[in-house]
Parts: sequence; structure tokens; C-alpha cells
Amino acid sequence: MTKILSLFKSEYDLARAIKRGDRNAQTQFYDQYSGLMLAICMRYIGDKMVAEDVMIKGLMKIFEKIDQFGFKGSFEGWVKRIMVNEALMQVRSQKNLEVDMDEVSTLNFKTEETTNLEEEDLMTLINSLPPGYRTVFNLYAIEGYSHAEIAKELGISEGTSKSQLSRARALLQEKLGQQDNELRKTIK
Repeated sequence: MTKILSLFKSEYDLARAIKRGDRNAQTQFYDQYSGLMLAICMRYIGDKMVAEDVMIKGLMKIFEKIDQFGFKGSFEGWVKRIMVNEALMQVRSQKNLEVDMDEVSTLNFKTEETTNLEEEDLMTLINSLPPGYRTVFNLYAIEGYSHAEIAKELGISEGTSKSQLSRARALLQEKLGQQDNELRKTIK
């Protein structure tokens, strides 16, 4: 499959063409942004098939709501915000944002043999977190939301948001420590 040549010079030109219903613009948009959109969905949803479904819903919403893009900020930022919101709607529908500490102790993390984390390895660690921890961690550490914004988006208290973030960080640090120990064992 060959990539379509970039027909639109700027993201604003692309957005205007999508607004007009231009099929080439829609194709270029998908080619250009589908990887980003799927990555955002995967950060919040562990199942790839569900994440793809959420991405498609978000894509349709982008095409339906393109009139709401005000051409004042980044088009990519607007797209990201829609994808995050779609992923959060899916997470909310699963209603498993809070995690029991007994559940955490039985988690089976995948062990890597390196402490030099690449982005993919880090995302694997983050995706191994329980859903509530992962969602709050992503919103706070990756998307830059405040605890007040997270609480409002997820329908939880700010204290719960802070607690979930703290526990997520602790689990990630524990996992990194486990990786260091595994690496030392293989070196000996």
C-alpha cells in the first residue's frame, strides 16, 4: 500500500478540507494521525481491539465535530483531546477505576531484561498497571491534567486521584527495582 502524497501544507489546511468533506483530506488525516490516535487509546485501554474501536469512534467524532475546531490552537492538540475523552468514556463505562490493594499484590507483571527503558518498554510497564492507576497516571503524567481536572473527568475525588497516582508511581518503581534485580542476576 502506498502512502498518499501530502496534499495539504498545514494542519489548518487539512482541517479546512476535512470541514468541506474532502475525502482526500480524510484519508490524509487518517494516514497522518491514526498511529497517534491509537497510541492514546492504548494508554488508557489495555485491549488492542477495544482501543481500535474507541479510536474509530473518536475518528468519527472528529469528522462530525470538525466545525467546533476554532483554528486558534493546535489541530493535533484538539484531536488528542477528543481521543483522550473517548478513551475516558470507555474507561468510565467499565467502572473499575479504583483498585483494591489485595488485587495489586496478585498482579503478574511481565519482566524485561533491561533497565535501559525505551518508550515501548515504559508504555508496557504503564499498561501493566491496574486500570484506575493507569488512567490517573496517564492523565497526570502524560496528558498534564491537574488532580482537580482528573477528579472532574473521572467522577472521583481529588484525594482519590492523588492516591491512585501515588500508588501507580510506587508500583512502577517496584517493577523497575525488579528489573534491576533480574539484570544483576543475569550478569553474575
